[in-house]
Amino acid sequence: MSYELIAILMFSSMMLMLMTGQRVFGAIGGIASIAALTLWGTGGSDIPFSAAMKVMKWYPMLTLPMFIFMGYVLSESRLADDLYKMFHVWMGPINGGLAIGTIGLMVLISAMNGLSVAGMAIGATIALPELLKRGYDKRMVTGVVQAGSSLGILVPPSVVLVLYAMIARQPVGQLWLAGIIPGLMMAALFIIYIYIRCRIQPELGPALSKEEMGNVPRAEKIRLLGAGLLPLAIFASMMVPFLNGWTSLVESSAIGALAAFIAAVLKGRMTRKVFETSTRMTLAISCMFMWIVLAALGFGAVFDGLGAVKAIDSLFTEQLGLDPWVILILMQLSFLLMGTFLDDTAMLVIVAPLYVPLVKVLGFDLIWYGVLYTITTQIAYMTPPFGYNLFLMRAMAPKEIGIKDIYASIIPFVLVMLFALILIMVFPQIAMWLPNYVYGK
Repeated sequence: MSYELIAILMFSSMMLMLMTGQRVFGAIGGIASIAALTLWGTGGSDIPFSAAMKVMKWYPMLTLPMFIFMGYVLSESRLADDLYKMFHVWMGPINGGLAIGTIGLMVLISAMNGLSVAGMAIGATIALPELLKRGYDKRMVTGVVQAGSSLGILVPPSVVLVLYAMIARQPVGQLWLAGIIPGLMMAALFIIYIYIRCRIQPELGPALSKEEMGNVPRAEKIRLLGAGLLPLAIFASMMVPFLNGWTSLVESSAIGALAAFIAAVLKGRMTRKVFETSTRMTLAISCMFMWIVLAALGFGAVFDGLGAVKAIDSLFTEQLGLDPWVILILMQLSFLLMGTFLDDTAMLVIVAPLYVPLVKVLGFDLIWYGVLYTITTQIAYMTPPFGYNLFLMRAMAPKEIGIKDIYASIIPFVLVMLFALILIMVFPQIAMWLPNYVYGK
């Protein structure tokens, strides 16, 4: 059997196991182990052992539990409630102001947590009922919450970008810096769309009345502004020392976790239950990511040993004569297809052994490609008929919001995200300017 055929058999077997509902790390690691032992006998056992050693020796891996703990402390202690109240008071007088404030809330939650599911949960439980109560169009607000949650895997500290960095063997700090401007740009594009749409159709996002705004004392407005700035202060305490070279990435993550813990204690919200939930979830998610990375590295090592990447590159560029940009676009389209039944972590682990080396062979920058990957997977998450985020929203949304509303709500926001993706593909410096500037210094 040719090496190319073995590679195809491995990939198809892995996809089949995933479609039957097997755990991601079990499907990927199991196929890698069987292939290694079949191809190289008992010597194949060195491949998963070597992958485990790589995971254990990868020092930036320590950032993962720190950021996950920081996010859970801030979300479990309900500091996000204060954030939304701040946006509610300060943005309410504008048409669509609460929807714009929700996008701002999602950006700050992304900076606190790094997981898109957390943004979706907080947006659906805090913002969605409030927006519906204020007379906002249900399709508009459903789309706002889903689109805003997509910023969670792009704005630092993105847990998914940490995972991509480990598999692609790229610096986490550069990937985070590369995600900042694209993430803020997407948030700005969402805000511009909401503002223009609500100016044209005010009934979609009515402004709060003067009576409602007058009931909030000025002292309360100032207090809420301070409460809303607290997450920004925590984010700054973590990122400023790192960007100035005073601390390493791991040290900065420890500062962020400690700052979040102290903030919750000072607010009187660090209860035994909050601490226990935060630590339990941190342990569970950190272990899950470690198993997935271990499986992905093992699978990638077998793929490298087969020479599958060179064979695929030869097929596309020499035999089919495709341009590298055409190949890149086809890869992004495959993400959109896989996103109908897989989450972002599973997509990355499945295609990383194939796509990451291929991107490098084609001459593209792996930092830039990491940003493209994160945006494309989030578009895939929200693309009907089987987008992952669509079903999360269906589970969390009130009964009056049906599946048709959820599908229809996301269309304009997906178009905005596609526009942002094209901009970053055409102008790579949108993503690359900040990491080049910081690391150039």
